[in-house]
Amino acid sequence: MHIPDGYIGLETAIPFIGAMIPIWRKALQKIKTTLKRRHIPVLSIGAAFSFTIMMFNVPLPGGSSGHAVGAVLLALLLGPWAACIGVSLALIVQALMFGDGGVWAIGANSFNMAFAMPFVGYYTYKLIRGNAQPLSKKAIFAAAVAGYVGLNMAALLTAVEFGIQPLLFKAADGTPLYCPHPLWVSVPVMMFEHLLIAGPIEGAVTGLAYLYVGKTNPELLGIKRTEHMYQQITEGEVMS
Repeated sequence: MHIPDGYIGLETAIPFIGAMIPIWRKALQKIKTTLKRRHIPVLSIGAAFSFTIMMFNVPLPGGSSGHAVGAVLLALLLGPWAACIGVSLALIVQALMFGDGGVWAIGANSFNMAFAMPFVGYYTYKLIRGNAQPLSKKAIFAAAVAGYVGLNMAALLTAVEFGIQPLLFKAADGTPLYCPHPLWVSVPVMMFEHLLIAGPIEGAVTGLAYLYVGKTNPELLGIKRTEHMYQQITEGEVMS
């Protein structure tokens, strides 16, 4: 899903960098006021998890790739603003050190995977979970669906950014200057792979990791370690 350099023009890349600067500033302000000191290691581990899982790429036609991101999981644990910073750091390191995603495309990739994805996934989770307990089957299902929806939203944005390039930027003879694939090619190709392959993987990883964290470190989900919680587990209200 990473956009490489040369697939979007500077006319597209620079506005995305400009859009991300106030988002990063807002995210840093938010985590300074909302995250506690004990959450910093979790944010670091979450960024490292996102970095690692994004390195397992499935090549897609047209020059992009499909992979899980982990952004929604981080959003469910620490909030979408913290996820924005964690995933952005992972994307920047990947672009600068490993060439995974373009340097000029850092703004667009961060907008898609570090901003849109965690926010869409976070609010999808909140909508589906409703008032259910954090470790109920409904909440775990909501986490999995949120991961699936969040990833596909990021894929859709990427596909649109690819697809508008040949419509907006052409040489004098009509040859596309950047990504040559129009919307009617980029959208179905990207969405087919992410709806059927990468999305279910992201959903499964998000749901299982959410359950694991909830059982091993329930405070991250706002659950106090009480006798009632353990009673819930033994009574089968928690998925095993």
